[in-house]
Amino acid sequence: MEVDGTLLTILGVAAGILILTGWVEQIYKGYKTKSLKDVSKFLMIFISAGAILWLIYGVIVEDVFIIGTNIAAIALMMIVLVMKKMYDKRLRS
Repeated sequence: MEVDGTLLTILGVAAGILILTGWVEQIYKGYKTKSLKDVSKFLMIFISAGAILWLIYGVIVEDVFIIGTNIAAIALMMIVLVMKKMYDKRLRS
């Protein structure tokens, strides 16, 4: 099946937006509530590992959408991780 390059671009951008929107919403909710206690550390570890592997794959195949989405995903996950550590620390204090 032959797929048009424009369609692939739209598909890649849409996939990236959908994946990243979930993290933006989590950051917003965590900031408002000052709590990320319900976010699993294991979830963060596995998704981060997957994003890193996808980033490596994207670099190998030279796919800018895979690279960009996963760099952004890693950055957003780092924000969630830092917020989680800050807010969890406050709860223990």
